[in-house]
Amino acid sequence: MSQPPNQPPQGGFGAPQDPRQGGFGAPQPPQPGTPQSPPPPQGTPQAPPPPQGPPQTPPPPQTPPSGAPQPGYGYPQQPGQPGPYGQPGPYAAGPYAQPQQQPGPYGQPQQPGPYGQQPAPGYGYPPQPQFPGAPGIPPGGSRNPFKGKPALVIGAAVAALVVIGGTVFAVTRGGDDDPKKPVAQGTDDPKGSEPPSTPAGGGDGGADPENLNGGRQPGEAKVLWYKQAPDAPKSGADAPGMWITDKTAVKAAYKQVFAYNVTDGEATWEPIGFPEKICAVTPQKSSDDKVVVAYMNGSSSRAKCNQLQQIDLNTGDKGWKGTVANGELFDSTLDVELSITGRTLMVGRSQSGTAFDVNTGEKLWDKKRFGDKCFPDAFAGGAKLIAVASCDATGTNEHDEIQELDPATGKVKWTQKMDKGWKISRVFSLDPLVVYSTNEDKKAWNISTFTSGGKFRSQVGVDLDIGVECGWAILQRDLGGCSGVAADADTLYVPTKELTSANEIVAINLANGKEKWRVKSPADNPMLPIKVEDGKLIAYVKASYDTGGQVVSIPVTGSGHRPAKLLQNPAGAAAIENGFFSRAFDWVDGRFFLSSTRLSGNDAAKEKLMLAFGK
Repeated sequence: MSQPPNQPPQGGFGAPQDPRQGGFGAPQPPQPGTPQSPPPPQGTPQAPPPPQGPPQTPPPPQTPPSGAPQPGYGYPQQPGQPGPYGQPGPYAAGPYAQPQQQPGPYGQPQQPGPYGQQPAPGYGYPPQPQFPGAPGIPPGGSRNPFKGKPALVIGAAVAALVVIGGTVFAVTRGGDDDPKKPVAQGTDDPKGSEPPSTPAGGGDGGADPENLNGGRQPGEAKVLWYKQAPDAPKSGADAPGMWITDKTAVKAAYKQVFAYNVTDGEATWEPIGFPEKICAVTPQKSSDDKVVVAYMNGSSSRAKCNQLQQIDLNTGDKGWKGTVANGELFDSTLDVELSITGRTLMVGRSQSGTAFDVNTGEKLWDKKRFGDKCFPDAFAGGAKLIAVASCDATGTNEHDEIQELDPATGKVKWTQKMDKGWKISRVFSLDPLVVYSTNEDKKAWNISTFTSGGKFRSQVGVDLDIGVECGWAILQRDLGGCSGVAADADTLYVPTKELTSANEIVAINLANGKEKWRVKSPADNPMLPIKVEDGKLIAYVKASYDTGGQVVSIPVTGSGHRPAKLLQNPAGAAAIENGFFSRAFDWVDGRFFLSSTRLSGNDAAKEKLMLAFGK
């Protein structure tokens, strides 16, 4: 298949999808299933094509493409693979291994011992492991993180190396010995003293500056408003987070945070500017609509992502601000992960974490290494607070451990150990807990579910190639960095992979890992789960260059699961809707919101920031 004009390039094997990385120097091996890459024999793993994650510099389409854009090295237009992984490749399923009588899904705990620096997964923009496919038994026996449990899906793994101009570089994480402690202090300026670097996206406001509703047909929803992005450097910039309250849609982009009225797009408060780029945000908002934004303390290569600022989404008032200290040797704040669980703001460093009161900025507790061998290097928050640790990284039994923490005290509620070689890559759901893990050596992946007490519940054994969209995990695992997957108490809803036409959403029983039902997209475009609401699964059917997207509801119980259309987005806005290559999306109070999560810095094109649809 030829590459569509002005679309992101075809990626190479092992290429990750991340908003912060493009495809410069990326190898371009053939796709599975072509004459150059024949399908593997029964029971043999196959190397998958690259993932679809957020892009670095995606040019907007200038002519209607001949088909949906192909995923490229760092470009995520189409459904991505769970974690920073690539699109699933076909795999011949085999019989499952028979369970054995073992005490739980994990091995025995590690004994104390020395521990060296643990490079973070993906640091330095390396190709990430890719493990898509269909379930089956890999050659040589069970390859999953749970002793005695059925083997799952086989894919392919790649080394953590960066390919630049034909040269391969191994990358590790640097350390920092800054002894400063975390400090939070108040601010007497509710808006902050730093002026915005550029005007708010969308110019002087107005609901429809591009006349996207012109020629709207009967039955089509309307564009409530559309905003263009602020200027970004030529190297590109992150635009993380999107928060919707009952009256305000808030979006971060480069060095600013913007707020728009959900109904008409008018600015609800003046943009908040920061002296340096925004480097992390809390994906969640607190119960009273507060978020925390982290920004860099400088612009040099040694700058840290350690400046915190609380923001009220409804008023734009800036609350407390603080500085996150580096941890011990090799435990830096070159990048951090933020999350909110209840009243607890969790700030994850490379090998530890610090919890603050999200309302006051007061430090609550630290999560440091434990057992002399385990360093917590990733956290996921929201319905629960989960920590993942790398253990015995320089020893003979390197492994991961996962814990649930009490957000108020940091006390460990339960701990589970992964078998050697298995890494916890993503968390698809926190309540119920659904974990996606990978094994690079065995070229396998696994989706597992847990009870509320941390006991192994089931693992997914369904023949499917997963089409979840995930960004890159670069300086950290980014456990919660996937969209297009949803869960309720009993069921996981996962999209299948499809690039150019209709896909399916598969409902998987969390009690036994088996398929309940599946439903095909009602249009010739892929469909992604958003959330479960009022007993129905809400899903987004993506746009094409000339067809607007849809929001549909799917009954999750009963015998019929036919999608019912909630919104049909107008065809007049399809080109712009389809041009959100790196995106966040949400359905709130009958409105659909779409925003960019990465700005290309392309001065020749008007970059998109946010788009809202409704009736």
